[in-house]
Amino acid sequence: MKAKSIISDLHLKFAERTWKDTFQLVRRCMEKSRDESKPCEPLVRSLERLQEEFNVSSMNTMRSRLEMIAKQQGMGFHVTEATCYLTADLFYLEVVLEPHGGVEEVKVAPQGGAPVSSESLLQLLRLKKFADFSMSLAALFTQYNMPGDNEIKLKLFTSLQYLWKDLQQISQLPRAPKDGDPQIDMINNGSIGSLIAGKEDCPLTIQFFIAPTDVKKTDSQTTDMKAGVQAAQVTVGVSDVTHKLQMASVIPQPQQLDPRGYPVFLPPNEVPNETLPACFLLKLQPAVPVILSFVNKLSQITDVTIPDDDLQWAPLPKLLMRGSQSANSHGETSDEQDTIFTVPLPGGVMHSYIFPGAAWEAPAQRGTVMDSVPFTRPAHVPAILDLLRHQCVINTLLRSCVSSQCAGPGSVCDLHFEVLPESDTSFSVTFHQPNTDSLAVLLVNVLDSHQITCSLFGAGGCDPSMGEYISTVMKRCMSVPVTLRTLYSKLEEITCAPLSPPARPAATEAENDRSTPSSTAVTDARSASTELSQGAAVPEDGFSVSGSACYAMSVADSELPPEINTSPAVNPYPFTAVGVFSH
Repeated sequence: MKAKSIISDLHLKFAERTWKDTFQLVRRCMEKSRDESKPCEPLVRSLERLQEEFNVSSMNTMRSRLEMIAKQQGMGFHVTEATCYLTADLFYLEVVLEPHGGVEEVKVAPQGGAPVSSESLLQLLRLKKFADFSMSLAALFTQYNMPGDNEIKLKLFTSLQYLWKDLQQISQLPRAPKDGDPQIDMINNGSIGSLIAGKEDCPLTIQFFIAPTDVKKTDSQTTDMKAGVQAAQVTVGVSDVTHKLQMASVIPQPQQLDPRGYPVFLPPNEVPNETLPACFLLKLQPAVPVILSFVNKLSQITDVTIPDDDLQWAPLPKLLMRGSQSANSHGETSDEQDTIFTVPLPGGVMHSYIFPGAAWEAPAQRGTVMDSVPFTRPAHVPAILDLLRHQCVINTLLRSCVSSQCAGPGSVCDLHFEVLPESDTSFSVTFHQPNTDSLAVLLVNVLDSHQITCSLFGAGGCDPSMGEYISTVMKRCMSVPVTLRTLYSKLEEITCAPLSPPARPAATEAENDRSTPSSTAVTDARSASTELSQGAAVPEDGFSVSGSACYAMSVADSELPPEINTSPAVNPYPFTAVGVFSH
């Protein structure tokens, strides 16, 4: 009762005070904190909540808001008349205010460099998007937040700038395009992806992978990139082990190219360098689930050991599921092992995908979510990106079975599929064949980021182009459900196709054998012979085609499913013909 009385008295005392008075009261309380280095946390949170509610309509309120954001990021804050300075060790932010609380200009200045205007930060403050401004400032602080004292920080910053220049030179090397869209081609096929040049207000960023499902063609001239671009920021991170980092360019002038088209880099002992307790980092955005064998390959490429203590291992489907869960996603676990996902497709078709827990729990199938990859030389970057692209292709295919919408009440799955790992780069999908009681298996092998092959086993078809056709579908759409719906439809056409014509009476056949063939019979025979030679060649390994319908597949765009982009393929992987074998 006493506590309630105190609260009531406080309500009455401050009922008629304005937000401005309350705000100033909290500030005075913070200034009287017992420990100046550690202000009272409840008061700090109260001040932040008050400022979020406070309308920024004057120069003083804008100053207070900028001061709070600077302290949140661990930066210093100073004011001279109408200019606010947010300071860190290697850079500072200069914000010029207008009398009514507006922002006239925002500049970013690295240590020793002249201030440069930042249009992106200016627009965020003018629109009063303070949360977004705080996130951009955090990224900027991370970019310049280097380990060590001021001398080491300056050396690391200098080394990082030389790395950026070398990567830009590599990205400008001539190469043959592989995709019709120049932007997508550079992202997926460029030696180091598509570079977004580093500026004072943002680090150098590499875009190195985008799936076809994340590309939207708005018209014949433009491409709308969704938020599915996999990128990496090039920065510096602390290391327990010292590394030799460049203090000059490692690309000699004039440039010399090796047989792969990459520049010939100078040996480390021929380039000025410094031994520093740090290394370069590719900070992945978003983080990428990577299997164990690929983590080991990354260490082999860079000669930098990735600490196992910092990695948390789990089956790859579970890692993909964590990154794909949303309000509409649906996955359920049976027997505390198997994970089942329902995937609705256009046309009311519903698929069910089962990931057996025992199979995916094998050590070779376990992975970890990596948010950064350490390296020490620009020559490491192309090989790192190739490996990350390879992993992204595998993740995209498996995620197409995982990132699913919730099945509606009373909905029934039309088809059920079991997804099993076969190696670190391949998996199989088992399903019931249409109109039969037998099983078929589709083996998907991701050879690298540019090659996907599909092989069908157990189906009764005889056309060697089936594997080629399904591989084309898979590479175009990068979706297992869409590919399997197409495959299932083709198998239905095969099983429903008429078999060989019914046998004629023996007497009639004998009479026809003794008589001269009619012109119609000759025409039919020639037609059948032509169809056999063009559409369904007889297998060379002695497989019989009797009792099976032969169906000729074409890979024309008109026959591909509507979900598949029929414009030039995003990833035009080369492939070899794959046959269809009997069980």
